[in-house]
Amino acid sequence: MEGGLRERLLLVGLNHRTAPVEVRERFALEKKGTHPLDILRQELPQASEAYFLSTCNRVEFLLVTEEVEETLAGLKDLLARETGLSRAQFEPHLYVLRDMEAVRHLFRVAAGLDSMVLGEPQILGQVKEAYREAARRRTTGPILNRLLHRTFSVAKRVRTETGIGSYAVSVSYAAVELAKKIFGSLRGKKALLVGAGEMAELAAQHLLSAGVEKMLVANRTFSRAVELAERFRGEAYSLEELPECLLEADIVISSTGAPGYVITRETVKPLLRKRRLRPLFLIDIAVPRDIEPAVNELENVYVFDIDDLKQVVEENLGRRRKEARRADRIIEEEVLKFERWLRELEVYPTIKALREKAEEIRRREMARTLPRLRNLSPEDQEALEVMTEAIVNKLLHAPILYLKMGYHRMGREAITTVRRVFDLDGDLENLSPEWREILSAGASEKD
Repeated sequence: MEGGLRERLLLVGLNHRTAPVEVRERFALEKKGTHPLDILRQELPQASEAYFLSTCNRVEFLLVTEEVEETLAGLKDLLARETGLSRAQFEPHLYVLRDMEAVRHLFRVAAGLDSMVLGEPQILGQVKEAYREAARRRTTGPILNRLLHRTFSVAKRVRTETGIGSYAVSVSYAAVELAKKIFGSLRGKKALLVGAGEMAELAAQHLLSAGVEKMLVANRTFSRAVELAERFRGEAYSLEELPECLLEADIVISSTGAPGYVITRETVKPLLRKRRLRPLFLIDIAVPRDIEPAVNELENVYVFDIDDLKQVVEENLGRRRKEARRADRIIEEEVLKFERWLRELEVYPTIKALREKAEEIRRREMARTLPRLRNLSPEDQEALEVMTEAIVNKLLHAPILYLKMGYHRMGREAITTVRRVFDLDGDLENLSPEWREILSAGASEKD
């Protein structure tokens, strides 16, 4: 990093874009016994801070180190040993990011911009859990603590100021969003799941989150219908009872593996009078289709198939990509803020040294002067302490301000200037008596 910062950020990882699942699963190190952070602490002492994130789609190490290349080589050797893969087998799948590129990547990951499903919110919870684990194992320090807390704030800001998570980009969620458009609100409505597979289960979760009052599950295998109905506090039926279920339901999501139509026009039409023309919304997410297209011709009956939903998903993905561009602008702003903070870290040791030297001089002079001031009361002595502390603080205000502001313009030159002027490294104290006499004489002549 420019400006002479000694501590560097190093991020090493792989994800669903860079590595196939057979490589990613070998990197699930936390499931192999000793936690990766404990191994890092023992075997990579040059990494002063460490964080480890592992999900089904990514594995990432974020380290703070003064020896970047040495740390990187050590980490690769460690990964080769722990995964059982040679470096040649996994190195092509790794991404290695340094300093602000690592910060930018972490911000994008937490905001859902690097996920398989753009804008998905679950990753933020996984990042938080990874940080809690690192903090519990005491592998984080001032830099990663600040960076991870900033990451959470950035992700929240992206969610608040953009619509990155506002548009349905899964088929099941899109189905529920369409139902909301038909009914306005799903509160108090009854939903019927025809089929009890994974898609039906996801749809059930979204329906309940949207406020559906009652869940019916009809499936060819009745035991599976019972299992799913129990999970969502619903009622189970066999496919033979489908007409009774359709009579009661407001929303139907069908996802069976049947070779032909499960719901036909002849099934639905006789039910409409008994339903008193109450709207019936049917979503067919099965391939081949479960619902006969002619059902859509019936009054107050609305049928959408998988192609309708995919169109909604594509439109919404386009909207999310547009919001992602706005999110990236926010992230660039936050990266610059963190870079500024990180650069200021190098200023603080000099500020601390300046304060300590000034305080040492103040105390030494007070100790030399107070014995000569007889009859001082405790109150007078305290007043002198307060006065001399105030003088020191006022004198230090300008050089400290110069350090903070000058560092952004001149880098280490500002630090070097202050350290020399105030002799913080003791160079003048180590001068020979001859040089001291020469410099003193020169100063007297100028006076």
